[in-house]
Amino acid sequence: MNFNLSDEQKQLADAVRRFIDKSYDFESRKKAYKSETGYSEAAWSALVELGLTALPVPEAQGGFNGSAIDMMVVMQELGRGLVVEPYLATVTAAYALKQAGGQDAVLEQVAGGEVKLATAFNEREARYALNDVRVTAKGGKLNGTKVVAIHGGQADKLVVSARTGGGNADQDGISLFLVDAKAPGVTIRDYRTIDNLHAADITFQDAAGELLGTEGQGWALLEQVADYAAVLLCAEAVGVMDTLTAATIEYAKTRQQFGVPIARFQALQHRMVEMFIHAEQSRSITLLAAARFDEASPEERRRYVSAAKARVGQAARTVGQEAVQIHGGMGVTDELPAAHMFKRLTLINTTFGDVDHHLGRFASLPEFQQAA
Repeated sequence: MNFNLSDEQKQLADAVRRFIDKSYDFESRKKAYKSETGYSEAAWSALVELGLTALPVPEAQGGFNGSAIDMMVVMQELGRGLVVEPYLATVTAAYALKQAGGQDAVLEQVAGGEVKLATAFNEREARYALNDVRVTAKGGKLNGTKVVAIHGGQADKLVVSARTGGGNADQDGISLFLVDAKAPGVTIRDYRTIDNLHAADITFQDAAGELLGTEGQGWALLEQVADYAAVLLCAEAVGVMDTLTAATIEYAKTRQQFGVPIARFQALQHRMVEMFIHAEQSRSITLLAAARFDEASPEERRRYVSAAKARVGQAARTVGQEAVQIHGGMGVTDELPAAHMFKRLTLINTTFGDVDHHLGRFASLPEFQQAA
């Protein structure tokens, strides 16, 4: 397998990095997340102009039909900039529409940046068990509550999991619906998360939804979409870890103790090398998961995705904690970018399954059981 990026992918990464370096500095980000909407419309327009919203959309709907590797390249660069715009939420939901089919008009609007999307899969007390669905849908009318829908309050349309049959934790009987966020019966409580993104708790009361795919057979698509989001989150985490490691090294070169930069202390050098190694291992396993994602069988996809999410989560925790330790008290202040990176890495770990969840999922796979 060739793990080298193509020239087009390198050019794409360079274009996104130039935008981050030129127009998305720390102060611009702070102004964006403190705004009423929680993001910058100018930055969103720039992402659209770069073709990023069109990247995962099929060519027939005005997109570029980008692969998981293409999306990985973009998410790494957006991770370096700690971008707060609702890009991940939009492309994840767009992937669901792409796989379900029948939503060409919406995908065209996504490609043009006219519509923002979000997924609403989480429910109270379900933790990471996305099959634990208690929102019901009868006759196309949804009732119940979804929680912690990332950028749900900024979305124009929502991809929602609901139960049309079976018991609460059954995989059979789950359906996916496309719901207008401003439709009657939809109540959204928006709030800022600790990493300065936004999430929402969404209540449906006889809210109209449009069925995606076949009724009662949405679990396979739901799981696939969650795995897609997990790979993109891993890529974002790699970008964050790259920047956090570089920032920590730079700080260690300037912070002095006993009359010399602390970067000269061998113990701290070893810790910064460990940070670098964790980031590089995360990059490798994320690349593997992304490279195999589009062509892998469901069983293979689960294995690669869970291995990547677990390893990246472990690395993110170590890199974040080491960075805070080396920065000292400054490492937890809002004035320093390192604190924001640490918070983002923490939230990435807990989104679409944390380390323990994915280790358990990996260990439950038949191939692992047979090997044991």
